[in-house]
Amino acid sequence: MDNLASPDPNASEFAGQLAAILPTPPSRNPVLFNDRGLRAGWRLLIYFLLVAISFTLIGFAARKLGAPTRGVPPPSAVLIQELIGFAVVFGCALIMSKIERRSPGDYGLPIAEAFGRKFWLGMLFGVVEISLLIGLISAFGGYSFGSIALSTKGIFGWGLFHLLLFTVVGFFEEFMFRGYTQFTLADGIGFWPAALILSLGFGAIHLGNPGEGLVGAASVALVGIFFAFTLQRTGNLWYAVGLHASFDWGETYLFSVPNSGTFMEGHLSNSILHGPKWLTGGTVGPEGSVFCFLTMGLQFLVVMWLFPEKNTTSESAAPSALPHAT
Repeated sequence: MDNLASPDPNASEFAGQLAAILPTPPSRNPVLFNDRGLRAGWRLLIYFLLVAISFTLIGFAARKLGAPTRGVPPPSAVLIQELIGFAVVFGCALIMSKIERRSPGDYGLPIAEAFGRKFWLGMLFGVVEISLLIGLISAFGGYSFGSIALSTKGIFGWGLFHLLLFTVVGFFEEFMFRGYTQFTLADGIGFWPAALILSLGFGAIHLGNPGEGLVGAASVALVGIFFAFTLQRTGNLWYAVGLHASFDWGETYLFSVPNSGTFMEGHLSNSILHGPKWLTGGTVGPEGSVFCFLTMGLQFLVVMWLFPEKNTTSESAAPSALPHAT
């Protein structure tokens, strides 16, 4: 029995010789990989290339089909543009989920919570916020509702259309700035640095809207920080999508005022904003009003009340803390 348990010196020598002959497995390039897999910067680069290629091909196809490229598009065209935009940014994230071997829900829109409690709470407080904002502007003499601009049939038709439109806008803009990009950038530099960079980009992009200004863009950047805060507290984007949709719906349709510098067809009333720009926001709309910063501050308090940190810790919500592919 003792002989059976003793190591065979010949076998050990053979194993050593074999190890010397076989090639050493190549180590992964540290520029490309870390201990969690492909680095965040490279993943973002692949994602941006996929998105850019997709939009380029869609634009080429649209031009071939004779789609207009100038002038203010009608609301129906805006809806199609937003649907295509969301399909692209989300579809490319689905491709990345296969590459990274993750669930697509990790990027902020888990199907298990689709149109659930968080979404409808967001819808409620979006309407509350825009109503309070318009109420404050009105209290200082800066807003008049005016006469009804639509027929009875048009009231319901346009109301539903704008609700659909701005729900799609909510999906597109929230996922574009706080979905895959926030998740992946946070993996590289941390949740809040990523949120700050993307929120500044969110505000800067709005400067391209007709009638937008620096104050309005700063307000939009603050809104981006707030939406990132809801992501951190709730763990996903459903609350942000609902609030984004209903705020824009109330601004554009219900109170019929400019939305980030854009005044859209199908508004409910012939409303009037009058008074100093600091009060009304001027051509930007209520987002450029000084009171927007006040109502946004109140929104932070509402989210802190609805979603206490002890119930949804930052680890469960921050993209950098979620499981990683290897």
